[in-house]
Amino acid sequence: MGLPEVNLENWRQKVKEIKILRPIGRVVRVVGLTVEVKGIAARLGEVCDILVPGEGNVVTEVVGFHERSTLLMPLGELKGVYPGCRVVPRGKSLTIRVGNALLGRVLDGLGQPLDGREGLKNGVDFPVDNRPPNPLKRRRIKEVLATGVRAIDAFLTCGRGQRIGIFSGSGVGKSTLLGMIARFGEADVNIIALVGERGREVRDFIEGDLGEEGLARSVVVAATSDQPALVRLKAAFAASAIAEFFRDQGKDVLFLMDSVTRFAMAQREVGLAIGEPPSTRGYTPSVFALLPRLLERSGMGPRGSITAFYTVLVEGDDLNEPVADAVRGILDGHIVLSRELAGRNHYPAIDILNSVSRLMPEIVPPEHFRQAGRLRDLLAAYRQAEDLINIGAYVSGSNPKIDEAIKYNNAITDFLKQDMLEVSPFEDTLTRLQNLAG
Repeated sequence: MGLPEVNLENWRQKVKEIKILRPIGRVVRVVGLTVEVKGIAARLGEVCDILVPGEGNVVTEVVGFHERSTLLMPLGELKGVYPGCRVVPRGKSLTIRVGNALLGRVLDGLGQPLDGREGLKNGVDFPVDNRPPNPLKRRRIKEVLATGVRAIDAFLTCGRGQRIGIFSGSGVGKSTLLGMIARFGEADVNIIALVGERGREVRDFIEGDLGEEGLARSVVVAATSDQPALVRLKAAFAASAIAEFFRDQGKDVLFLMDSVTRFAMAQREVGLAIGEPPSTRGYTPSVFALLPRLLERSGMGPRGSITAFYTVLVEGDDLNEPVADAVRGILDGHIVLSRELAGRNHYPAIDILNSVSRLMPEIVPPEHFRQAGRLRDLLAAYRQAEDLINIGAYVSGSNPKIDEAIKYNNAITDFLKQDMLEVSPFEDTLTRLQNLAG
């Protein structure tokens, strides 16, 4: 006699509808932006709600533990929180709603609309914190990604899936260069993360640097400097998650983040708040552990690619300060912006001699590499003798290479200068490079 058939689908549906009862904790104290809670069992990175009567819920995230207490930090304002407030864990980490309809949108650091329009109705919930792709499943970088910026395409050629840092002090043109790359770059989608920016600069970047045409194929994630440290951190991870969503569809994504330094400062705030000791120039050890977790998420995947440009705000124009040094060691190249060039009205103020693309020798033809190397030699020769030339102490004919450098210096400088609204197609850049180098 056989056993009667059981309809398992009904039971599966009932299991899905079950609500798990979770322990409810209580707020013990608040120190700065750290909320100490007792009575919950939550994991690192888990989202918890603090129930504040009359004020709604305060969304927080677990950032650490102390003895029998759980330490939370807010993903918003701690308005109205008092000792004894109930705390309910959600049982999951932060997710954001993603979909193709995000193009042209401006979001806050948690993936919520910042442009006054409705949130995404149709889409999928995507985890904010993801692991980088398996290194053995990453495809090799073999194709050039044209940026439309002559100085980069000619001397610092970027490949699809490459990660490059833009290093400079304040006010040297990082945001303007990012806007040019976003408008002119040959990518399917732009994802732009503005982390720790001044409130005024967000709209300036969107309307002035990016423009209407650039925004139409972009998603902007902005967390201004007045936002809690955890929100500024999540902005970088949320933008990375959106880039990963489009990459997994097989698209070539251009990821632009301004800036890694403010991301590191936000993590320093979180680390210091939970009692982590400062080490290198006041930065906590967790800062240098978190940087590769963010930067390694871009690059080639099994399908699609994320080509990334990360700006690094160097304090006092010191390229060897801790964050800049750590980032330079992780990325596949660096572009240095020079305050001296900016002072001469030379924009973009890219210091060619101090910049490098580690993948350029592998992705460009030998002739292109030779021509770029020849002009680099002439730039180096001119710079070496520049002081003598300027004071009239150099005698023509003393050094053939310097004579040649003087002859071509103005032409090379004109080639490197580019207006922020002027696009330079890759083929035109190569033609001009060939005419200069001979």
